[in-house]
Amino acid sequence: MMQFYQKRDFGAFISDTFAFFKEHGKNYFKNYLLINGILLILMVIIFVFGYREIFSQMMGSNTSGQNYYFEAYFQENSVMLILVSTIVFILFLAVTMISYSYPILYLKRLTETGNKNIKADEILSDLKNNIGRFLKLFLGLFFIVTPLAMIVFGLSVVLMFILIGFFLLILLGPALVNVVNFLMFDYFNTNKGFFESLSYAVRAQFSYKNGREKSPFWKYWGSTIVMYFIIQTITSIFTMIPMMFIFGGILTVPETGEFQQNPFEGSMGIVFFLFYGFSLLLSFMMINLIFVNSGLQYYDSRTDLHRNVDLSEIDTIGTHEI
Repeated sequence: MMQFYQKRDFGAFISDTFAFFKEHGKNYFKNYLLINGILLILMVIIFVFGYREIFSQMMGSNTSGQNYYFEAYFQENSVMLILVSTIVFILFLAVTMISYSYPILYLKRLTETGNKNIKADEILSDLKNNIGRFLKLFLGLFFIVTPLAMIVFGLSVVLMFILIGFFLLILLGPALVNVVNFLMFDYFNTNKGFFESLSYAVRAQFSYKNGREKSPFWKYWGSTIVMYFIIQTITSIFTMIPMMFIFGGILTVPETGEFQQNPFEGSMGIVFFLFYGFSLLLSFMMINLIFVNSGLQYYDSRTDLHRNVDLSEIDTIGTHEI
């Protein structure tokens, strides 16, 4: 079984992330889809069919130069649009809550029990037992971390006029992802409060507890960047291909000499939204790479548990010998 609480270098974070899914991926995604699959599919269906007509109306009125048609459509169907948006928002919150907490609780149970055959009921039980803590975490993220992040990124955008802002955005983006993920892992793996876990999440990016080893910042930052590009590359395939066909349809001039009026209508529109819906599903699935990778980073930072794990392994030496 994979060792979780141990020191890793940059390369080990990448290789062990994929090794984890090679060893546990079948059980991991089976439970993920059992718990979150219906909500994901509902969200995608409502999003695709609820907003397909909006894009069709928008594109049709713009290509015809008659924007008032779209404005009239919006006014006549405002109740339906508000209802669809509300349902999608509620489903998105539910999917986000499960998607963010599931990998943390799965890895927590795996490291504590060592049982590879984790059941969906066990994860559901953990989710129910942690609803209160998750709500507190959500409020802390929304009212404390988000405003601070907006201020920092706002300053970076302002500094883009002197070029340094570009480098700050590239630097701060993955660092913020790591801080938030470390916060969640520490919050659910310990009995700490929100602010104590937030403090640890920030400090762990720059130094280990003993303070005698070099800063882990760059290997954490680099590992997150690599995972992000892997996810973006894979998901972009399913969005770029239909987009190329759509824009190709817009720019194609038929024999009548007029541009195509609405590329979102007909079979092309159906194909586009099917690809887009699948891309949305794939994005939620692929984001688990980031979470598992962040989990390995968190376990790397918990040097206080490394020695305990090593000692427990030493104690088992010879117990299975005849």
